[in-house]
Amino acid sequence: MKLQVLSSSLLAVFSACLLAAAQTTSNAQTFSPPARTFRFTYNFTVKDIPSETKRVRVWVPVPQTDQHQTVRVLAVKAPAKTQMTSESEYGNRMMYAEMQNSAEGKAEFTLEYEVTRREYSRGDYAQLERKDKEKDQKPTVVLASMKRLVAPDSLIPVDGKIKALAVDVTGSQTGTVAKAKAAYDYLFTNMRYDKTGSGWGRGDAVWACDAKHGNCTDFHSPFIGMLRADGIPARFDIGFPLPENKDKGDIAGYHCWAEFYATKTGWIPVDISEAWKAKEKENYFFGSVDANRVQFSTGRDITLSPKQDGPPLNYFIYPYVEVDGKPYDKLDKQFSFEEVKRAE
Repeated sequence: MKLQVLSSSLLAVFSACLLAAAQTTSNAQTFSPPARTFRFTYNFTVKDIPSETKRVRVWVPVPQTDQHQTVRVLAVKAPAKTQMTSESEYGNRMMYAEMQNSAEGKAEFTLEYEVTRREYSRGDYAQLERKDKEKDQKPTVVLASMKRLVAPDSLIPVDGKIKALAVDVTGSQTGTVAKAKAAYDYLFTNMRYDKTGSGWGRGDAVWACDAKHGNCTDFHSPFIGMLRADGIPARFDIGFPLPENKDKGDIAGYHCWAEFYATKTGWIPVDISEAWKAKEKENYFFGSVDANRVQFSTGRDITLSPKQDGPPLNYFIYPYVEVDGKPYDKLDKQFSFEEVKRAE
């Protein structure tokens, strides 16, 4: 076999492209591997199903392959026939099953995936702001409706207290990136990651602004609300975190982050709650999210496919079950991962 030799001109072009890519995705510091490949197990049991039940419906979020992750379904174990569907507003994928009650009064489901998750970085604040000020730049084409992503959600209003906060926090800033950074800095400084008491975890933007504490949903909901109040598209992403220094184990619960849209750059990720928990990463998590995660869905107020009988879901990360047309929450859930390899 003859080796193909690149000409000096092609080598120069190739080197320039590599340098440009590095400059686009570089950040002040690199904290984690650029990619992680792992097996993810999503297991749950619908339990204590009443004996008189006539119909059980189950929807399960299914992660998708995109530019930030590659997903392969390894196995699906279910007590009934399943089908893969997707909803039209955000394109979230899901598994749907329908059954009658079993003699045991329970139904167990297991989905196994192999996932490669890649670091998602658009650069640091200085790079992003410089890009934001460039002239004659064509906007990046996006699939989601921009109109929907500046509209309110049930728990993320764009008027009242959130609009007033946006005026106070971002009103003096010029440009999309500068406004987003002002909102990011405000929440990083004024909120704390604290899951005590009640009210946290719903992603209620007004509640979070008043309480000034909560989990990842509570950090990112007012961020999304403030940007949308300024007419800047913003969206909510949710999945599961991977422990940074472990190769396998159980995962206690979900993790979420946000993205905003700048015309001259495209979608830009932020993770304020992770920055708060690791203060040395404050600058990194504006413009980047690491590979220590897997995304399962996006958006709020989600109507499933086929449509559920109950109201739209606040967000979609755990199984949603209806028994005879009513939401049913008697579930045992377990999530775990095992590293396959770490890309260097």
